[in-house]
Amino acid sequence: QVQLVASGGGLVQAGGSLRLSCAASGGTVSSYAMGWFRQAPGKEREFVTAVAKKGDFTISADSAKGRFTISRDNAKNTVYLQMNSLKPEDTAVYYCAAGNSASSITAMEGVDYWGQGTQVTVSS
Repeated sequence: QVQLVASGGGLVQAGGSLRLSCAASGGTVSSYAMGWFRQAPGKEREFVTAVAKKGDFTISADSAKGRFTISRDNAKNTVYLQMNSLKPEDTAVYYCAAGNSASSITAMEGVDYWGQGTQVTVSS
C-alpha cells in the first residue's frame, strides 16, 4: 500500500510560482506513473499533468501546458509540480496520484492511490 503525502501549497499572487511535492512511502514511486489532479470549489476534480515511471514521458492538460512542469526523483521517492505564471483560476486543492501509466492516470478511474490534497490559492 503506497501512501502519498503532498505539500508545498500556499497563497501566492497572480503571476507567481509554487512548487508542490508528493512524497511516497510504503512503496517505490518508480513502480508507478505519477500525476497531479486539482479540484476547485464547486467543481469536479480534474487532471492536471502526469509523468511516466521513468520520467521519459509527460502528458498535461491544456490548462497546464507551458506553465506547469511535472518531474520526479525516483531516488527520493518524490514527484514535483512546478507551477509558474499562476492565475486565480488555478486556485484549487491539488492532489497527487499514482497509477499504472501516465496515460491511464489522466482519468480518475485510472488512479490507484491518492494523496491528501494541498491547497493552492492564487490572489488577483
